[in-house]
Amino acid sequence: MKGAEWYQADDVAEEYEDKRFSRGGRLIDQREKAAVMRALSPLEGKRVLEIACGTGRFTAMLASEGADIVGLDISEAMLQQGRTKAQRLGVDDHLEFMRGDAARLPFPDDHFDAVFAMRFFHLADTPASFLAEMARVSKSQVFFDTFNRFSTRSLYNALLPMGSRLYSETEVYRLLDGAGLQLEGSEHDFVLPYGFYRKIPDGVAQAFRTVDSAIGRTPLGRPLASVSYWDVRVA
Repeated sequence: MKGAEWYQADDVAEEYEDKRFSRGGRLIDQREKAAVMRALSPLEGKRVLEIACGTGRFTAMLASEGADIVGLDISEAMLQQGRTKAQRLGVDDHLEFMRGDAARLPFPDDHFDAVFAMRFFHLADTPASFLAEMARVSKSQVFFDTFNRFSTRSLYNALLPMGSRLYSETEVYRLLDGAGLQLEGSEHDFVLPYGFYRKIPDGVAQAFRTVDSAIGRTPLGRPLASVSYWDVRVA
């Protein structure tokens, strides 16, 4: 995984949410949470696995909505942040955090109703093997996001010290076929890359987001989108 040592550092875990979801980054957090909720609902009694759960911002949210959820991550520092968040929200008895490798999931086949991963596949060295593991342990649904190759993300990507993996739609469809998954639905968003929003204040970010969303509703929205959300089913 790209940047694995950096990701597991204690100071990175402590500052992770403040750096990414403060200022204009709050709009990203809201949009991602809405995408996850829309895809996975209804959640009451649903058994869910989150891959690369990080600090538990999705894990705790889904537990509060009635999901029986496991959050798996490679970073113990990130998991500890998630446990603290779950305790603060009073949902720590509805979820479990585990340290583990997404390439070798410690669960039997068809163990979960749904498996999802956010902010994961852009760091994946072998996305096909990760997606196959997600499909293996899911009875039905897999949900994930990708950063898109032919978008403004490619410009921002050049500035990142460790880069990230970008995907074309053709590549995503090839990955789905290889994992035995069928596309149920997809959403495409953010003409402007995430990094731009994180650098500007809330009020300014909201103005740009209004324009960004308006473009997204036009025929140009899909080809220009920097992020895609994929809702798929086990064949």
